[in-house]
Amino acid sequence: MKIRFLGKNTNGGNSPTLYLTDRGTYIVQGWRVPGHDDQVEISHPLLAFLEPGTCLGVLLQDTGHGTFLLSGEQVSAPEALSQIDIPAHEMCIEVPVGQEIRGDATLAA
Repeated sequence: MKIRFLGKNTNGGNSPTLYLTDRGTYIVQGWRVPGHDDQVEISHPLLAFLEPGTCLGVLLQDTGHGTFLLSGEQVSAPEALSQIDIPAHEMCIEVPVGQEIRGDATLAA
């Protein structure tokens, strides 16, 4: 799996990071959520690095303190992991790329 770095939101050593894969998915690196092997916590500003017209194709749960919780498949591909620096308090999940559909957008007939 090949990945492309999209951006990171660094704050005092905490580094939620976003990547795009050649499989048409996003890899989201975020803080581990105790008791949940398939969930990470990310900062709101990380979403600014999504590809235009896309979104994370999973439900985001707003924590109420500037972060989201989201779930996905834990990344285990050695080729991808070799390209990512993951501190012990973080992990990576893979999520689908969704299409952004805004309520104010004109839909094609």
